[in-house]
Parts: sequence; C-alpha cells; structure tokens
Amino acid sequence: MNIRIMPTVVTAVISAGLLVGGWFAYQNVATVQPLEQILVDVPGVTEAVPNVQRDAVTVSLKLDNDANIRDVYDTILLEGEHVIGDRELRLQIDNSKSDEILNDIWSSVLFNIAQAMETRQYTGIPTAMEQIESKYEGVTATSEMDDMNVYITLKHGAAAKYVILPRTPEQMGVWPNA
Repeated sequence: MNIRIMPTVVTAVISAGLLVGGWFAYQNVATVQPLEQILVDVPGVTEAVPNVQRDAVTVSLKLDNDANIRDVYDTILLEGEHVIGDRELRLQIDNSKSDEILNDIWSSVLFNIAQAMETRQYTGIPTAMEQIESKYEGVTATSEMDDMNVYITLKHGAAAKYVILPRTPEQMGVWPNA
C-alpha cells in the first residue's frame, strides 16, 4: 500500500480550514453578533465592542455623559444572559472624556476608596463622594453598589469618569507545590 503525499496534505489542509472556519462562523453568528445587537440597544452606550473568551466576556464601551454605569452593566448582564452564560462580564470603559480635574480628584480620593474596598467598609465610599462634591465646585460624584461591584461616576461639565470596582477581590491562593 502506497500513500500519496499530495492528496493527504491537501485533505489535511482542507479539513483544518473547515474546522477553523466553522469555529469562526459559530463564534460570530452564535455569540458576537447577538451580543453586538444587545449592546446597540443599551441606553447610554454610544459604542461597544465585545470580546467573547472561554471564561469571560469583555466589552469595551464608550458612554454618554448621562449614562448610569450600573444600569448599563445590569442591562448587558440581563439581556445578554443567553450569550454570556456562566462567563464573567467585564466592562472596559473608555474614559477619554475625563479631564485633568476629574483625574486629580480621583487620585486624591483613591486611598479612601481603596481602604473602604479592602476593609469592606463600603459606607466610606458615599462619604468620600460627598466630600468630593463639597470640596470641588461643579463636580458631581455618585456611587452605587450591587452584590458584585461598586460603581463610581464623577462628572464635571461635559467630562465624565466611570469606575467599576469588583466587590470580591481576587484571593491569592496557596500553591500546591510550595
């Protein structure tokens, strides 16, 4: 029995192409396109690019100044449940509309927020937001929380800064071979 090399190689290349093409088509038709359609209809979202991975769905967002980040997160999670499934939803928000004032304000309050998050004393976050509003004229600072995240919004005129902080910090485990 003599195996011909050229037909075998051609068959292998065609089979690999069909497998990769089928996977790519499934990825686009069954996951990315339905998620893109959902993201178009979310109030406050001006632009969204989903990236579906095995264990997480990451959505890069551009938001209106009037967007409520908690509502955006909840809407995507609820409407996209059939696509997201048991994957983690991660939002990457484009804060290019933020200005230097908001970045400086965020830097000044970051230690208080980090301490509140680390010690799980979440009542310190609204207090920090009230301090921002009283200290900086024309700046509005809001915070909201659900069972998964803390959502912080800073606004100054046409500029806005959105921050999502996970409530459950990743725990560093013990290495089995240590």
